[in-house]
This record gives sequence, C-alpha cells and structure tokens, in this order.
Amino acid sequence: MSIKLFNVALGLALTATTLSASAQKKYSEGVVDFTTSMMGQQINAKSYFRADSNAFAFSNGPANIKILTNAAATSMVILVDVPVANIKKAAVASPDDIDQATAALPTLTFAPGTETKVINGFNCKKVVATDTKTKKTYDIWVTNDIEIPLAGIAKYYQGIGGFPVQYTSFAQGQSTEVTVKAVTEQKVPAGTFGIPSDFEKITMDDLKAMRGGGR
Repeated sequence: MSIKLFNVALGLALTATTLSASAQKKYSEGVVDFTTSMMGQQINAKSYFRADSNAFAFSNGPANIKILTNAAATSMVILVDVPVANIKKAAVASPDDIDQATAALPTLTFAPGTETKVINGFNCKKVVATDTKTKKTYDIWVTNDIEIPLAGIAKYYQGIGGFPVQYTSFAQGQSTEVTVKAVTEQKVPAGTFGIPSDFEKITMDDLKAMRGGGR
C-alpha cells in the first residue's frame, strides 16, 4: 500500500464516525459500511464503533489494514496484516504523531442549504463546508435519521448538524469522496479494538519506512 493510499485511509479512519444532532435512531454500538476510491480503486470498508472506540478496517491487495482510534483523541494504532508475507505489525502513534495528524486537518465552517435527497435510504440535506485555510468549499450530505457515538480523533465534521453520509475525507494533504452504504446496530466482536498478542509493536516512522519512506 503506497504512502498516498495510507494517508487517504488514515483520513477515512479519523472521520468514520461523528456525533449527529436531533437524530431519530440512536446507535451505541455497531458498524458503518461505506465505499470510497483510493488510488483509482474502489474500496469497501467498515467502521466498527462504540462509545469509546473506533476500528476502521479494509483490505488492499494482500494486506488487511485496521486503524484503531479512541474518542478522547489520545490513541491511534495501525494494524497491518499481510498473511502471504507473514507480516503482523502494530504501529503505535506517539502524542506527537497524533498532534501532527490533527494539525494537518482542515478547519471547516458550515452553511446549511435547502437541498435534500435520499442516499442509500438516508434522508439527507446538503451542507456547504468551507475550509478557512484554503477557502475551498465542499458539498456535504448529512442525515438526522441516526445518531452515532463520537469515536475518533478528527474534529472537522463536528458541529455540522448531522451524520455525514456523502462527504470528503482529508488527511496529509490528500482527499477522497466517501459514501455511507449502511449502518447496522450490532455487538462488536471481542478484540475488535485491541492489539492482537501476535502483532509486533512498531513506531509510525517504522511503518512509513515499510511504505517506502514517504510522508
């Protein structure tokens, strides 16, 4: 998986779940299924959530990637499992890593619009997001049909007034379009948010070196 793909995936993990307002159905634990395009490839991903934790999981070629974050924005771990190469690594972010990732995110302001549409069964309304750093605008479609716990370290979609269903994700100067396909209430499997005992713990710099040294 290239550095660019890693960055896009990281951005998705950081925005996989956000707190919505005035929701009709409230979820405390479950999974979000969504699709996106990474490096020209269609990717299906899952975001497992509960009140204090989030696990964003997807596959890229032979690699299975899972990014673990907590609601307090103080912890992030990237699990890389490549069975064909016998690789099992857990890259643990330092406080500085987390600060740098957060500082690189956009600062957005929101202007609710009047347009509405249904996306994958969700009643959505358009909100125009403006990045105060670049002045670029983005059309974000949010729903108030559901409410999901805040779990993750990204802050830029908080306060948007709903759960983003179709939106732009950002990380390390990269962006990608995301569409939520479904949200399912279920008990998250045991161990979903932990580091398996057979994974070797490494640093984020070690992981970047594995990706070819890029940033």
